[in-house]
Amino acid sequence: MTVGFLGTAQIDRYANLNTTVVGPYAHPKSRLPGAGGAPEAAMACREIFIVVKQSLRSFVSELDFITTIGHATGHDSRQRLGITTKGPTHVITDLCHLQPDPVTKELKVMSTHPGVSRWEVAEATGWPLQFADHVTETPPPSDHELLVLRDFSTRT
Repeated sequence: MTVGFLGTAQIDRYANLNTTVVGPYAHPKSRLPGAGGAPEAAMACREIFIVVKQSLRSFVSELDFITTIGHATGHDSRQRLGITTKGPTHVITDLCHLQPDPVTKELKVMSTHPGVSRWEVAEATGWPLQFADHVTETPPPSDHELLVLRDFSTRT
């Protein structure tokens, strides 16, 4: 597969994902749906796009449980683990678009959605968030893209 799409309950600065438990594994506050095929997709797909609502509950400094590996501990740790695919290349939230830094692999804000400030994005993140040197505004969908999305939504 070329591209896989994943959602998550929690994500950390290196795009590792938790869809298993919130809180300690033995006595969690909440049990989540679990892995499904996400760990396999994260290893097999050439790249992964992650879609998640951005908040302090989802963008956490430390995951309660690592269900799906993103960029592990950053830098070349994914490759040192023997994983040959790119891993997460895009994280799309309701506030912004993030990509891993080419060297550190820490998520970095590339664009903010119309009407969203840097402050709002930073306040919805549980770690000191990195911003690209030239953060842009996410372009709105084209008329054609909206047409395709509306057509698709009426079929499901």
